Amino acid sequence: MSSSSAIGSEIYMMLVVVVIGAVGTAGNALILYALFASKQHKKHLLIVNQNVLDLFASFFLCLTYTVRMFNVPLAGQRGHWLCVTFLSEILIWWGTNGSMINLALITIDRYLMVVHPVRSKKWLRPWLIHSEMATAWLLAILYNTMHVFHSTNVVEGDCVSYTIPNDDAANMAAIIAYLLFFYFFILAIFILCYWRILLAVRRQARVMASHSAAGPRNARQAPQSHRIQTNVIKTMILVSALYVIAWMPFNIYYLLAAAELIPFLSLLDSRYYALTFIAFLCTTTNPFIYATKFDPVKKILIKMIPCKKTPCLAQ
Repeated sequence: MSSSSAIGSEIYMMLVVVVIGAVGTAGNALILYALFASKQHKKHLLIVNQNVLDLFASFFLCLTYTVRMFNVPLAGQRGHWLCVTFLSEILIWWGTNGSMINLALITIDRYLMVVHPVRSKKWLRPWLIHSEMATAWLLAILYNTMHVFHSTNVVEGDCVSYTIPNDDAANMAAIIAYLLFFYFFILAIFILCYWRILLAVRRQARVMASHSAAGPRNARQAPQSHRIQTNVIKTMILVSALYVIAWMPFNIYYLLAAAELIPFLSLLDSRYYALTFIAFLCTTTNPFIYATKFDPVKKILIKMIPCKKTPCLAQ
């Protein structure tokens, strides 16, 4: 492939990433509006935090790659700090890694509420939920800020970040630590918690079925809160499964390229941008999952459709 066609391919892939970021920004903003309009934001604080983090990541994904497309010269001290504070993608990863941590916290939260309902009422106090929300932001900001300021530099006019030059051992340790925490550890939480949740929900369904068999009055006593809880669990299982699938190719490529296990792979070529596009489909698709699976959100969004408010006249 010629250099001109390679550059054209990279610009095209960056444009696609910009579009993904724009769609994710609009979608998450719309879901946040629906959560507040349906008055569900106080009941599902961690889900609100999830959408805020995804909105933050999507906005800066769109903005960062828009600036990258213009190939701004990175000369002198000013270019160095533009690289470190913006083009390194640090702001994108603040939101993205925070979203990953928050998703794991939601999973643990649902596990406690379903598997240990009595204990969860004592443990899941408002101060604890707010602390979890702050933790997702704080850990993501601390990790990425420390890593970026230690590893980022301008190399031949390009902003290179998240790789530690001239120190293969430290570079490999940082990569392995990232993958273990932000992928495999979170994956283990998903598997263990949702497996226990599904078993508990199945037991509860059998109990409710026996009550239904006892008479219609008992059947009507099935609390609406249980149905809402089940709906939220199904929604979060879909979101978690999408996270696992979408981020797997990106993480494999990041390991091979950043550790230089395959020399011709780079974090500045069209392959990297293509896998970034696939990974951030997770952030972009999440709002549509909330819209179709989370009933309070779906009702608000349906009301926003003009044809649902007034009959559409036949043309």
